[in-house]
Amino acid sequence: MSEQAGSDEARAVVLARIRAIAVDPAGAVPRDYLTSLGPGVDVVERFAERVADYRALVHRASMSTLAATVAAALAGRGAWSLVVPSGVPAEWLAGLDSSIVRLTDDPALTHAQLDAVDAVITGCAVAIAETGTIVLDAGPGQGRRVLSLLPDRHVCIVRTDQVVGEIAEALAHLDPRRPLTWISGPSATSDIELDRVEGVHGPRNLDVVILA
Repeated sequence: MSEQAGSDEARAVVLARIRAIAVDPAGAVPRDYLTSLGPGVDVVERFAERVADYRALVHRASMSTLAATVAAALAGRGAWSLVVPSGVPAEWLAGLDSSIVRLTDDPALTHAQLDAVDAVITGCAVAIAETGTIVLDAGPGQGRRVLSLLPDRHVCIVRTDQVVGEIAEALAHLDPRRPLTWISGPSATSDIELDRVEGVHGPRNLDVVILA
């Protein structure tokens, strides 16, 4: 077979596969993704380890200690103003100092107001153990995407029942039509010299409170 003939045959094979996928996208491509970390893996512990690897602060709390944990996390960051999205449970904030200014997003805060505020507190939609990633979907207790991007500090409450093993497992819990924000540690980037710069695309400081 000539080189040209081989090239034509390979091209025909590729085009045939593309046509088959276009006709039946679900059935043409095997999607045997890993959907769990397997037996014996503590996904909550794995998640905590991965989050800490990103230089985020990890806190553990129960419902009885959550308010004090949130208050301590904010005090530790020197936060004196806080954005509270709609749907954040009142008990999360029960331990806050009365001097902390609380802002709601109704009416919607401007970008300048959000940039000036010290911190935001949110829940999440799901958390991924293997990558240490938190996903927000603008649901209750999370608010608009911009709320978690402009303030310098983000305190995120993650319930243990929201932690899954792998990305594919997380996708089953998410609606792709919603505005999804994927957070893996505090915002950070580096230049060609590998000088790390934090706070470029989001908060410089991330506190994750794992609620059992």
